[in-house]
Amino acid sequence: MANHKSALKRIKQNDKRNERNTHIRSTLRTHIKRVREAVAKKDEAAAKEALTAAIPVIDSAASKGVIHSSNASRNVSRLTKLVGTLAQ
Repeated sequence: MANHKSALKRIKQNDKRNERNTHIRSTLRTHIKRVREAVAKKDEAAAKEALTAAIPVIDSAASKGVIHSSNASRNVSRLTKLVGTLAQ
């Protein structure tokens, strides 16, 4: 266990950030999974709706530093392309 006041504060901050990042990452994965499941069911309307809900979550995770901005762009691009395959 830490002995210095600053080290104790750092532990508290790390725990709080870890909890926040875990929640954001879990929510992100859930939204991505919803898009993929809708595409797997060939439900174009549900897939577009899920994609519309997923994009802000992905962007939010990137802006908070939970994922890299390139990772966010890649996810949005791949999901958009995936949903686009249903329109054909």
